[in-house]
Amino acid sequence: MTLIKPFRAFRPAAGRAAEILAPPYDVLSSAEARERAKGKPWSFLHVSKAEIDLDPAVDPYDPAVYAKAGENFRRMVAAGALVREAKPCYYAYRLTWRDRVETGLGAVASIAAYAENRIRKHELTTPVKEDDRVRQIEAVNAQTGSVMLAYAAAPEVDALLARAAEGAPTIDATADDGVRHQLWTIADEATIAALTRAVDALPALYIADGHHRSAAALRVAHSRGEKDGYFLAVLLPQREMTILDYNRVLRDLNGKTPETVLDEIGRRYAIEPSDQPVRPSRADEIGMALGGRWHRLTLRPEIAAQVAASKDPVARLPVTLLARNIIEPIFGVTDPRRDKRIDFVGGGRGLGELERLVASGAAAVAFALYPTQMTDLMAVADAGAIMPPKSTWFEPKLADGILSHGLD
Repeated sequence: MTLIKPFRAFRPAAGRAAEILAPPYDVLSSAEARERAKGKPWSFLHVSKAEIDLDPAVDPYDPAVYAKAGENFRRMVAAGALVREAKPCYYAYRLTWRDRVETGLGAVASIAAYAENRIRKHELTTPVKEDDRVRQIEAVNAQTGSVMLAYAAAPEVDALLARAAEGAPTIDATADDGVRHQLWTIADEATIAALTRAVDALPALYIADGHHRSAAALRVAHSRGEKDGYFLAVLLPQREMTILDYNRVLRDLNGKTPETVLDEIGRRYAIEPSDQPVRPSRADEIGMALGGRWHRLTLRPEIAAQVAASKDPVARLPVTLLARNIIEPIFGVTDPRRDKRIDFVGGGRGLGELERLVASGAAAVAFALYPTQMTDLMAVADAGAIMPPKSTWFEPKLADGILSHGLD
C-alpha cells in the first residue's frame, strides 16, 4: 500500500471554476454562506453548506441538509458543471494570496497510514463535528473537502510539482476573497510513479488542517469494511505554508477590575502601554487590548527560562503560554473548548477586529498572539501530543469544490 495514490477527481468543467469554488465549509456560518451564495447557483456552498437551500429554521445537522447536499452534488455532475477525470491522476495545486505562493500535490492519502500515525495529528476532534462529516460523506458518496497535509524537505517532490506546473493550467480562477487557485492535471504515468515513490520515501506527513475530515474518512471506510481506503488531501511543502495568529477574546474580566487584571498580569509579564495595536514579534510576547488601550506583555525572564528548558513542545507554544500564565490563573478559563466566556478570532480578521470587539463591549479584553510555527506543529505531532484548540489559522485556505473524491 502506498502513502498516496492518484484518483479520478470530480473537478470544475473548463471555464466553470470561478462560479463553483467556495471557502472551506467550516470557515463560514450558515448565514454567511447563504449570503455568499446569493445569485450563485453553482457555488459549491450548495453542497458543503446545503442548509442554505432550506428554511433558515432547519438545523444544520438535520438529515434533510445531508440529503440536499447529495442532491446538489449530483445535480452539478448531471449538468456538467463538475466533470470526472477519465483516469486516475495527481494534481499540482497552486494558491496565490497577496505575496504568498504555495504549490501542493492533490492526491488521496492512505487511511491505514493515518490510523498507524504515519500521517500525524496534533488536534483532538469533537464527536458532533466528526458525525457531521461522516453524514456528509455518506450522503454525497464523496469526500468534498481536502485535508491539508504538510511535508518536510522533499526536493524531488518540489521539483516534480514545479515541472508539472510549467504549462497551461486546467483551472485558473480567482475566488471572491482574492485567492488565486490554479490546478494542473498530472496524467503522465512516469510522473505519477515518480511522485508516488518520492512521497513514499518521506518518514511522515502532518495534518495541518482537516482533522475532522480525516477522522470521518476513517470511520466511513471502517463502516464499509475497507481497510485500505484513502482520503482526499493536498500535500504542501512545510516551508511554503503560512500560519497566521489565532487570537483570544474574553467576554468578562472574571469579576475583576482592569487595574486588578493588570496587577495580576504584572507578576508574570513586563507591561508596556502602547498607543498603537500590538502585534507580537516572538512567542513570549502578547498584545493586549484592555480598558481602551493596548499593552505589550513580555514574559518575565525567570519564567521564560523555565519554558526554554522544557522538553514539552506544547509548553513552548504561544497559545499555551497565554493559557497557563493568564487565561487559566487570572480569568479561570480552564476548558476553552466548552467555556462560553472565551472566543477565538482568526488572524485574517486583523488586530482591528480585536480592537472593535473590546470597544463595542462584545469583549472585555483581547489578546493578540504570535503565530504558531510549522516546526512547532510538527514537533508536537512527532511527540504524539495534542495542541490546544484553535492554535493554527492557515492562509490561504484550500478551496472546496476544486477537487472531490468519489467513493464509487
